[in-house]
Amino acid sequence: MDKNTKICIIGGGPAGLSAGMYLEQKGYENYTILERNDHVGGKCHSPYYNGRRYEMGAIMGVPSYYAIHDVEEFCGITHDGPQLNRNYKDRNGNVIEPFEPKKNILKIPRLMKMKKQVTELGRILETKYKGYDVNGHRGVAQGRYDGFAATPEREPVSGTNENLKDLTMPFKDWCELNNVELTQDIWIGPFTSFGYGYFDEIPAAYVLKYLDFQTCMNFVRINLWTWKNGTQFIWESLNEKLKNSARLNSDITKVERKDGKVYVTVNGTVEEYDKLIVTAPLQYFPDYADAREDEAAHFAKIDYERYDVLAVETKPEDHPEISYYVFDNMTPERLGHLMVYYRRWRDTKNQVITTYALRKHRNSAEIPYEECRETVLEDLKIMKNPASKVVNEQSWYYFPHVFSEDYAAGWYDDVEAMQGKYDTYYAGEIMSFGDMDETAEYSRELVERFF
Repeated sequence: MDKNTKICIIGGGPAGLSAGMYLEQKGYENYTILERNDHVGGKCHSPYYNGRRYEMGAIMGVPSYYAIHDVEEFCGITHDGPQLNRNYKDRNGNVIEPFEPKKNILKIPRLMKMKKQVTELGRILETKYKGYDVNGHRGVAQGRYDGFAATPEREPVSGTNENLKDLTMPFKDWCELNNVELTQDIWIGPFTSFGYGYFDEIPAAYVLKYLDFQTCMNFVRINLWTWKNGTQFIWESLNEKLKNSARLNSDITKVERKDGKVYVTVNGTVEEYDKLIVTAPLQYFPDYADAREDEAAHFAKIDYERYDVLAVETKPEDHPEISYYVFDNMTPERLGHLMVYYRRWRDTKNQVITTYALRKHRNSAEIPYEECRETVLEDLKIMKNPASKVVNEQSWYYFPHVFSEDYAAGWYDDVEAMQGKYDTYYAGEIMSFGDMDETAEYSRELVERFF
């Protein structure tokens, strides 16, 4: 492709800004990033409170976040934030240690069995499911893999593996198929409580591409990255470093593609481009663009999680000494309840804590936002850490995905075959996964494949 190609990138979150970085590194400098908000970063949102930043969205990373490391190197920054730790409570607010055999004598047989199953899971992922951890979903439903390996070098890999078709089934069913049901006790912490849904509804491919074995073990060992100025700082730094910073407050009302050009109406003015990269939610692309029949049909099948975050003050005597996970509340039956609450700064009580809850399951009615909010505040009282004031709140459009039947029917292969068809390329969360590293990594792959 001509290096002077005029490229419009819709979205100034991790996917869009990373696309700009990788394009720039390949010599494409005629790009424009349009962001509708007054800040960059998307769900990496880190407001200030009493002079320090807290997290309303993404919280942490791990050493296997290779695309994030690319961004750090490009910007000259590093993961310099507070060290994280956690403990656990049951639904009644009692502190528990669910993985400590000495504290769970009656559960020793289950814990020993779980440990063996985790080892077995690691083995089958590397053998039976070779290629499972390649970024993106191209070919999985057809029993093949094609992309870049989940290694620091990210070398190109491809191959055929019929067993990969199993990854289209819900993760719960996949675990039962492979006799590793108890591994869900480990994987649920950094999956469901982080807002990515429930194992009986989400295809295994999403779970295992995000929480590949090395990534999940990093979470287990608390081998985590944080940033002093929040995850948003990563993307603010990148935006400042790019030759073409994102144009904020860009209200796109129309996209028209004709005669080999892309016409974008932004803030009332029509701008002409050669190519379009959409990193904003594809589900809403037909609302403002001239979506073709195949685009509209596929994007209509996208669902998403309703993930709510509250930032609350507590009285000093009620402030938690550490972050807590509440596994009892990470089931569909406890939809709308507090799953985890997070204390970022351990050296002061003059900061907020943040709470996280899901309020939608595929097989149940969506819980209204206000009802979920009140449930979480009541749960904090049960946890003996009642809120004295709500400082901030957010209900996210979170983790866009398709369900097993559409995944197995080839949704991803169809959409990947559409890449470039209308001078348009599709990136962002739905094309990989809803965490910042997977979306950035997919932007890298998109640029390598097509530009």
